[in-house]
Amino acid sequence: MASLPMAHMRLREGPRGFPAMAAAWRRHWQGLLGALVVCAALLFVVRQPLAERLWPQARLDRLLAEADAALAAGWLDGPEERPGARQKFEAALALDNDRGEARDGLLRVGGAALLRANAAIRAGNLDEARRWVALARELQLPRNQVEPVAAWLHRAEAAATDLDALRQRAGAALAAGDVEAALPLYARWLELQPDDGMALEGREDALALLLQPVRAALRDGDLAGAAQRLALARRYDPGYIALPDLQDAYAQALAAQVRAAGEALRRGRLEQAAGVFLRLQPLAPENPVVQDGARDTAVALAAQARREAAGFRFEAAASLLGQARALAPENAAVEAAARGRTGAAGTFADAAGAGLGARHARRGAPFAGAFDAALERGDWTDPPGASAYDHLHAAQALAPADPDVRAAAKRMRRAAAQCVDAALRDNRLRLGQRCLDAWQALAPSDPALATERQRLAQRWLAVGEERLRAGEVDVAARALSSARGLDPATPGLAEFDARMDQAQQATPL
Repeated sequence: MASLPMAHMRLREGPRGFPAMAAAWRRHWQGLLGALVVCAALLFVVRQPLAERLWPQARLDRLLAEADAALAAGWLDGPEERPGARQKFEAALALDNDRGEARDGLLRVGGAALLRANAAIRAGNLDEARRWVALARELQLPRNQVEPVAAWLHRAEAAATDLDALRQRAGAALAAGDVEAALPLYARWLELQPDDGMALEGREDALALLLQPVRAALRDGDLAGAAQRLALARRYDPGYIALPDLQDAYAQALAAQVRAAGEALRRGRLEQAAGVFLRLQPLAPENPVVQDGARDTAVALAAQARREAAGFRFEAAASLLGQARALAPENAAVEAAARGRTGAAGTFADAAGAGLGARHARRGAPFAGAFDAALERGDWTDPPGASAYDHLHAAQALAPADPDVRAAAKRMRRAAAQCVDAALRDNRLRLGQRCLDAWQALAPSDPALATERQRLAQRWLAVGEERLRAGEVDVAARALSSARGLDPATPGLAEFDARMDQAQQATPL
């Protein structure tokens, strides 16, 4: 019965709470209203990026609308910091190849460029006219639309050029032996008069003079000099009669240097191999043999740098690591060696001591325990000094012929290969890359590595394609970088790289 009076009292006091709530609202209403205004403003600011992330179609529609607006404003083509209608339509096409609006838009940009070219020719602005005709050709407008304007431009250029003065300058440059000055003059002459016999003969004489030193350069090992002369000749006359033989001679000289570098790598002459591959990389950026050799040399140099650091020879380790980075700046095994060298000299020494320091007491037991534990954790190359790779190499340095050590090396190689397969199966690409780096560090000349690198690179490209379609350009760019680091020659990489460039140019700053 005592509870009834208490309940009665609460009921009586209840209505008095409403004035208190009203007073609290009057005190705080301005703060609450301000918070609502801030939330509304924030939602207004982030609405577009949020919508584009959740609905990629929204970004595609926005790009098409911006491209139409740029075309209507006459901004046909622009730099990266201010993309024009062309860049916007190309970015939309990169996001969705099936959208006909983007293709039609590019054709409309080309048509507007031809109108600009016509106006520029009438005004005597021939440089500007050349620019617009070139744009129309790049956008693949039909020839029957482009060629009449190009022919009109050609006639205007011929009328504005002093041909006699051009002939004299070309002849004088050739007589002085200055082929780099003579060739563009003859090219200009032939643009204006394509069938002029004197111009054709002069260009042929200039090309013969240009290519004369090529065979001597190849005999002296100067591939860079020979490549420069051959490229210049191809630029001015790809069908020049002497080019095929000289290009074959260049290819043979390049192959001979690749073989010499590979032999130096196999014999352990790492610095000699590194020097050759450093010279060959810019000359053959698409040659998989050159790029694979450079990467294998970099990994071997990184491993040697680890061993030098373990022996406290840090200057030698730094030199080897510098060469490795020059050959393969983004290679994970090289970067792992760098992390192990900096600030981890004691760790390297500890790893060596923990490996087979008590070899005579119990052969390989300390090494086996640490190695097995690291392998089970999946610590293939990291952390420095405590990874399976470091334990194994410390043991190899102390007892290279020990049967337990050799068996461990084979086991780690098999485990790394299985890890790569499992990672690809489960789509865990970063784990697969770490396992592949460990495999490569253990057996840099294993022929199966090239196939696995390409498999992993193609999977990264597939991820990049998916992310690009979702509008996540930054994520797609990182996937492209991973694929390129694994296999620069993987099929489809160049095409995806071009689409990424278009998408990045159209992405607002």
